[in-house]
Amino acid sequence: MADSEAVTTQRSTVQEWTLALAESVGSPGGGAGAGLMLAIAASLTSMVAGYTDADEQQRAELDNVHSRARSLREAALQLADDDASASKAFGAAFRLEPGPEREDAIQKASVEAAKSSALLGGRAIDAIGDLEWLAIHGNAALIADVVVAFGALRAALTGARTNVSYDLSTLTSAGATLEQIRREHQDLWATVKHLNAALDRIDKITADIDHRAAPTDAH
Repeated sequence: MADSEAVTTQRSTVQEWTLALAESVGSPGGGAGAGLMLAIAASLTSMVAGYTDADEQQRAELDNVHSRARSLREAALQLADDDASASKAFGAAFRLEPGPEREDAIQKASVEAAKSSALLGGRAIDAIGDLEWLAIHGNAALIADVVVAFGALRAALTGARTNVSYDLSTLTSAGATLEQIRREHQDLWATVKHLNAALDRIDKITADIDHRAAPTDAH
């Protein structure tokens, strides 16, 4: 069994990290998994960009797409580890004895966890445009890889949206109402809507290119 407390995306094998994810400890958990999915999306974006040729007019944009994808891959892995740490604090707060200390700990851990997921979601939203660009201008032979990347990106966005929403809702355990939560954390509350819109955007893009990625599915 892997020691989940020692496992990070930075220094663990895929085998070790996924084994830790499989344990019933919650750190890493679903949010960290979303970070890993974002890293996969970024890695595939980088791969497709590297296989793509561009004319002089599009070369600068292709180089920018490639550079952003490489940077995002590293950032996403760090976000996965950050979320694992936030999940650990989140779980610890709920294990405290009932009382003011527990309520304060839940409030702090819930907000920090929501912020962690919101940050991940924001990076995922930023990545949509680059994948869309590759869907149009990228190497046509790798369109299936673009769709796989979109699938990973969608998983990251879904995880971020769900975790932000859930983490905010846990503030009710500390005595707040949903209306109070909405007023006191307007930016995080609005993030859920932004992430939902991003999911709709991905669904539209992938629907438009699916006939190119999976042509036999139409027969």
